[in-house]
Amino acid sequence: MRTRAAAVSLVDGVAIGMMPQLLSVPRAPWIAWFSAVMFTTLVGCTSTLFHASSSKSGIDLEEFEPDDAQTVRLVRDFVMPWGTNYVTVEGVAMVTGLGVNGSDPPPSGQRSTLLSEMQTHDVRNPNFVLASADTSLVLVRTILPPGVQKGDRLDVEVRVPGRSETRSLEGGWLMQTRLREVAVLNDSLRTGRVSALAEGPVTIDSVFSDSEDKVREVRGKVLGGAVSTTSRPLGLVVRSENHSIRTASLIGAAINARFFSHDRGIKRGVATPKRDNYIELEVHPRYKHNLARYMRVIRALAVNESAPERVDRLELLERQLLEPATAAPAALQLEAIGREGIRLLHVGLRSEDPEVRFYAAEALGYLDDAAAAEPLGEIARNEPAFRWHAIAALSAMDHISAHDELSKLLHVSSAETRYAAFVALRTRSPADPLIRGERLGDAFQLHVVNSTGPPMIHLSRSRRAEVVLFGPPMELDSPDFIYAGKQIMLKADGADRIRVMRFAAREEDREVSCPPLVDEAIRRIVELDGTYSDVAQFLQEARNKNYVDARLVVDALPSWGREFRRSSTKDGQAPDEPDRPVASPIPGLFEFHPSASNRSPDSEDEPMFDVEPSDDESDRRWWGRLGDWFTGG
Repeated sequence: MRTRAAAVSLVDGVAIGMMPQLLSVPRAPWIAWFSAVMFTTLVGCTSTLFHASSSKSGIDLEEFEPDDAQTVRLVRDFVMPWGTNYVTVEGVAMVTGLGVNGSDPPPSGQRSTLLSEMQTHDVRNPNFVLASADTSLVLVRTILPPGVQKGDRLDVEVRVPGRSETRSLEGGWLMQTRLREVAVLNDSLRTGRVSALAEGPVTIDSVFSDSEDKVREVRGKVLGGAVSTTSRPLGLVVRSENHSIRTASLIGAAINARFFSHDRGIKRGVATPKRDNYIELEVHPRYKHNLARYMRVIRALAVNESAPERVDRLELLERQLLEPATAAPAALQLEAIGREGIRLLHVGLRSEDPEVRFYAAEALGYLDDAAAAEPLGEIARNEPAFRWHAIAALSAMDHISAHDELSKLLHVSSAETRYAAFVALRTRSPADPLIRGERLGDAFQLHVVNSTGPPMIHLSRSRRAEVVLFGPPMELDSPDFIYAGKQIMLKADGADRIRVMRFAAREEDREVSCPPLVDEAIRRIVELDGTYSDVAQFLQEARNKNYVDARLVVDALPSWGREFRRSSTKDGQAPDEPDRPVASPIPGLFEFHPSASNRSPDSEDEPMFDVEPSDDESDRRWWGRLGDWFTGG
C-alpha cells in the first residue's frame, strides 16, 4: 500500500505536467494512447484520465435533459475534480552559519546525495565543508497546493536526520536546494523534475515555544523560502460512463457561460475541453484564495438547462435556502447561477435564522453584492464557526463596503478576528494605508496597525516572517536587560532611552539607542543584524517579564472542528436540531497549521504557541521515507 500510494502521488504530478503535450497531438492519437498505457502499466495506476474513449462518437441530448420526475443535472453529475490534491516535494540540503552546533553527517545515501548536489553548484572541497561544525545536513520539504503558479512562494520545513549529531539549527541559513517529488516504484527510489527551489534563514520551532524540548532546536521553517518552479492546473475529469467530445463541450460551455476572464480586452472562458474526458480550468480571480469553493461552485452549475427548468429550480432553491439544513447547498447553486440568484439570496439575508443568513451572505459576497458586506462583518464578529468564511468572502469583494467592514474588524478584541481582517486587507491591497508595513532589511515585514482594541503583538510562523503590532504605540518599560538572540541585548538608558547592544566573537561591539517603544526597538535590533528569530525571542521575553503591556499571539489561525451551535429554546431546553459543522472548508486565504488542531474549537483567543508535531504514522511516512530509502531501513 505504501508503494502504491507513493506511485499514485507521482502519477498525479507527472500526469499534470505532461497533460498539455499529451492532449495536443491530434495527428497521432495512437502515440498518446500508447504512452498512457505504458505509463499506467509502469506505476499500476488506473486514472480515469487515461481511459480509452467511449465507442460512442457523441452522447444523446436526452442524457442532459431529465424528464419531469428528475432534477436538472449539474456538472458534478458528470465529472470529478482533478489536481486538487497537495503534492509534497522533498530534498537533502545543507544549513550553514551554525557556529559550533553543526555536525559532520555519517556515511549514508543522504550524504552522497548532498555531495552530488554540492558538486552541481561547484562547491570546492565539499567533504571539508560538510565536516565543519558550522554546517549540518538537513531534510527539507515543502507542499505544492492545488492551483499553485510558477513563482508562488511557499513555506519550507527543515529538520535534521535521526542519526544527526547537530545540536541546534539556530541562526542557520538554508543553502539553495532543489526540491522534487519522490516515490518508490518497484522497490527503487525515483525522483521527478525540480518543482521548487528553497533557500533562506531557518526559524527554529523553539523560538515560538516555552518548552525546553531539544527536538525543537533541530526543526524549523524557512518562511516563504521556497519558490515554485511549476504550475499545477486544475481540471475536471469526465466519468468514463459519460465521456465524449459532445459531453466535454457542453460542460465547458456551461462553465464558460458563468465564468470568464479578459485577455487584452478579449472575453475568454475559464474552461478549455482538452479531450473527451478532460476539461482544464483557469482560476477565476474572485476565487483565487478559495479554490475549494471555486470547484464546488463549478460543479454546482447546471448543464443544458432550459428556461422553464431554470424557473422551476429557482422556486425549489428558494424553499431550500430558507431551511437551515439545506441552506448551504442551495446558496451554492444560487451563487453558481449568478445574477439570477441574487434576488433569492437577498431573501435569505432577511431570514431570522443565522445559518440561513450566513450562507446567503457568503454567496452574495462572491457575487460582489454590496448587501453582503454588513451581514458578513457582523457574522465575523459574533460567530466563531463562520468567522473565517465570512472574512474570506469579504476579501473577495471589490465593493468599498467590504473594505469598511474589514477595517472595523481591526478594532475588536478577538485575536484571530483582528489578524484575519489584517490578512484580508493585505490580500486585497498590500499598499492599503491601514495595514501597509515596512521591510526591515532581509529579515521580515513589520506592520503597525492603529487599533482601538486591546494592544496585541502577532507573530507569524507560516507563509511569511511578519510582526504585526495592533494598538497605539507600545511602550517598553525600562528593562534591566532583555536578550534578542544570543548576541543582542537591550537595556534601559535612563527613563526615556533604550540601549541596544551587539556582542559577537571576532567582531567589534556595536551599540545604538532608541526611544522606549516596541517598534523602535525592533528596528534597532534588525539594524544590528538581528533576525526574525531574535526579534521573536525579544518580544516573548519582554512579555514574560511584563516590560510590555500587550498580548503576544503566535499564528492566530483556524482550528478544525468548529460547529455552529443552534440557539437554545426560550424555556431553556436544548433545541431539537443538533449542532452542525460548517458546510464549507476553511478558505485557502488562511493556511491551516497543525498547532491549531490541538486547540479546542472555542479557544481562538488563547495564546497560540506551537506544539510538537505528532509522531503519528502519517508523519513517519512523510519524513521517514527519505531516511528509509537512503539507509535501507
